Amino acid sequence: MARPPIACFSDDLAGRMLTFSRPDTLIVAETADAVLPALARMEELRQAGRWMAGYMSYEAGFLLDTALAGIAPEKPDLPYLCFGVFDRPEEAAPPEPERAQDFLSEVTPAWDFETYERRFDRLHAHLMAGDCYQGNLTFPVHARWSGDPLAAFHAYAARQPVRYAAYIDLFGPRILSRSPELFFETGADGFIETHPMKGTAPRGRDAAEDEAIIAAMLDDEKTLAENCMIVDLLRNDISRISESGSVHVPKLFDIETYPTLHQMVSHVRAKLLPDVTLTEIFSALFPCGSVTGAPKISAMKILHGLEQGPRGAYCGAIGMIGPDGAMRFNVAIRTLTLHDDGRAVFNVGGGIVVDSTARGEYEEALLKARFATGALAPEGSR
Repeated sequence: MARPPIACFSDDLAGRMLTFSRPDTLIVAETADAVLPALARMEELRQAGRWMAGYMSYEAGFLLDTALAGIAPEKPDLPYLCFGVFDRPEEAAPPEPERAQDFLSEVTPAWDFETYERRFDRLHAHLMAGDCYQGNLTFPVHARWSGDPLAAFHAYAARQPVRYAAYIDLFGPRILSRSPELFFETGADGFIETHPMKGTAPRGRDAAEDEAIIAAMLDDEKTLAENCMIVDLLRNDISRISESGSVHVPKLFDIETYPTLHQMVSHVRAKLLPDVTLTEIFSALFPCGSVTGAPKISAMKILHGLEQGPRGAYCGAIGMIGPDGAMRFNVAIRTLTLHDDGRAVFNVGGGIVVDSTARGEYEEALLKARFATGALAPEGSR
């Protein structure tokens, strides 16, 4: 029996959920040459006042800059983009979150520490050679899933409530995202804002220990440098589609606290150029610099060779487009791809700079996996 298509967006912290159902049609780009026409069609529908909701996979970024030509596969396992066209969403409070009961099993990182260390050393050599100065090295975690994915999506809010959660079931695998990171948001007033997230530390055992950890983050040159690099990258990206002199940073090195970790977040804001299109916005910004590294093009090429497999929905963007020009997309981290045969995959990773260590970065990556595994320590973490 076919599943009814749905796209759901939840701000757990504000207690607000938008649900899109019964799409008039789907816009799906399954091949490389379908991506730009799909974005052009979406722009036509946006100007016609339609709502859209869906996702763009990470590999679509290889098709939006001629410097990356030839890297993207002709037909990936997951569509390059998938959006439904809707009348309007329904708004409601999210259901009361319950504990996710055994939704995932057989959780196994694709890379053990020794494998990670070899890839880390190759990236570190690129950093030392000046080929890039930050690279966001990631790897997949494989699992089996069972039960109701939408119920699990809501249940994960009890483990880690976030502002930019999304659940997409439109075409192909279901995408379950518990992302805390805003990729970009535009308003009817023509402003755009992005919230790059870079810098992670585990929670303490009590409030006093948390306070000390936050103070240490704000005093750590490596953490501040990582965040500042991505802020500078995104300021440059946004400037390509913004009015001259309007780019500014209203928040720098802010700390957001979640049940399992602390994350450093900054805000970049600007006034969009008049009549800027969806293609121009995504060509300037996508993928988000916080999940590539810097310089973006060089980092993406290096990482493509090191990771040796597609990221898919992970590190892409999931979001909605409103009829008044307002849009909101997350950075698809903390994101599960759920296949109909029971396979589940989600990636983890982090930004590597010259003074990073393989052991520290591997452990940080596994810490991020706890959004899905809870207290379960994935095989290979010891």
